[in-house]
Amino acid sequence: MMSAGHRISRGSDFARTLKKGVRVSTHDLVVSVAVVPATWPDPARRRRDVAMIGGPWLGLIVSKSVGSAVVRHQVARRLRAAFASVIDQVPATESYVVIRALPGAATLGSPELAAQLSEALGRGRIRRLAPPADAEVPV
Repeated sequence: MMSAGHRISRGSDFARTLKKGVRVSTHDLVVSVAVVPATWPDPARRRRDVAMIGGPWLGLIVSKSVGSAVVRHQVARRLRAAFASVIDQVPATESYVVIRALPGAATLGSPELAAQLSEALGRGRIRRLAPPADAEVPV
């Protein structure tokens, strides 16, 4: 399970990930991934005050089209559990991952959601976000 410290909670982080990140779709999910800049302040002058380490950070979007409040919370719990099982497939440790659940996600369990997340994170557009193997790790 993802701890609260590894969840995206700021609207600006959601918006930046959805707008600037790489997006891939599966049958029941839309996954957006954005890598957090390694240098601070980052070139766009965002988040000058915080040096973040220890990601990836997860954000969920489960709208009313998925179902009632009970169903939406159930889907959110299943997505967090599914993400925890595929977290090692996120291309860069310091990244934001936003998952939008589509209405079909309400009928799936954690294993099926994990399979779709794994498929999405394995696609080339997301894998190319990984830093080169010889890149320096910031201290």
